[in-house]
Amino acid sequence: MLTGKQRSYLRSLTNTLEPVLIIGKNGVTENVIKQLDDLLEARELIKIKLLDNSGLSAKEVASEVCDILKSQYVQSIGSKFTIYRESKEPLINIPK
Repeated sequence: MLTGKQRSYLRSLTNTLEPVLIIGKNGVTENVIKQLDDLLEARELIKIKLLDNSGLSAKEVASEVCDILKSQYVQSIGSKFTIYRESKEPLINIPK
């Protein structure tokens, strides 16, 4: 579980990130989960965008994805959300 200080630090890192995955009208499928798992292992911190035609809210999808992938919710703004999961070889030094 991330502390407020850790979440704040990760939010500061997301300002420069572009969405690496776009979820469309099919929603969260097995293929999307597989891609997210690979991206989290490679990058640790990723931003995802939901298309307007998906009919889903960013917080709902973020919650679902975090439960499935055992990752941490960082933030959501509009149709974008950010999640974090430490990889086997950590890339980001999060303050304690």
